[in-house]
Amino acid sequence: MPLDPVAQRMIDETRASGRPNAHLLPVAAARRRFEETLAALRKPEVHETRELSIPTRDGERIRARLYVPAAEPAPGLALYFHGGGWLLGSIDSHDTATRSLALASGVPVLSVDYRRGPEHRFPVAFEDGVDALLWATDPDHLLPVREPHRVALAGDSAGGNLAAAIANALRGQEPRIRHQLLVYPITTLDLQRGLDPEFDGIMLERDELKWHQDNYLASAADLTDVRVSVLDDDLSGAPDATIVLAECDPVRPQGELYAAALRAAGVPVEVHRTPGMVHGFFGLDEIFPAAGAAMAFAGRRLRTALA
Repeated sequence: MPLDPVAQRMIDETRASGRPNAHLLPVAAARRRFEETLAALRKPEVHETRELSIPTRDGERIRARLYVPAAEPAPGLALYFHGGGWLLGSIDSHDTATRSLALASGVPVLSVDYRRGPEHRFPVAFEDGVDALLWATDPDHLLPVREPHRVALAGDSAGGNLAAAIANALRGQEPRIRHQLLVYPITTLDLQRGLDPEFDGIMLERDELKWHQDNYLASAADLTDVRVSVLDDDLSGAPDATIVLAECDPVRPQGELYAAALRAAGVPVEVHRTPGMVHGFFGLDEIFPAAGAAMAFAGRRLRTALA
């Protein structure tokens, strides 16, 4: 499958610029460039945004931002975990995507600014996600959300990994997670099975993925922890899933393998794959016109799951 023409032009321009890949920069510089790249995107209007501060189990607090799409939103709540390899990204870098998801679904979306490596290594981001879920679904906090116990987890890339890991860890518990929306999720750290060599170097490359792992994990033992390598978990009883993939994404096999594993465990799952598209496209229809259909699909699936 050839690359989408817009994606091909972007990649050609990046290569011609000689700009170093993120993993060749100091972490602070890579983070700054990631944020600056996405800062200029148009921000769709939603009915209300609310800045929140969520307590964590170790006494620290993390930021979160609630997007309420309309005066009378659809019932339920979706927690969103941004991508960036557990190292880059924030609720600010993903502001456009989370606004768009709230509007596409009609459901309030809570974007969680979990703590990142290397300052806070695994399992801190996972635990922050669990703490945010328990806090947000507590009716005592009086969020402008109808029926917050109707909850879904969503995320892209490393954020999709967090959403899947939390959904697996808390299955059978309250609040019951009704759905997981996983956008080109990381599901295994084994790059022998989780990387398509045909697209290695298209938006992501093997050395960059290894760099993210090295900055996130606390020890070699974490490589096989099912709170990271979710593909190796027992997936029976996991929430129903939607998986959004990009065809020309080197980590596309991770989403495909996870969809197959969920189905083998008896979990309903629907997959949307955008032809010619690359990692990072979700929510960027201002740049990639093909992204709009994926967002519309994700929104419909989320709204239906929480109805």
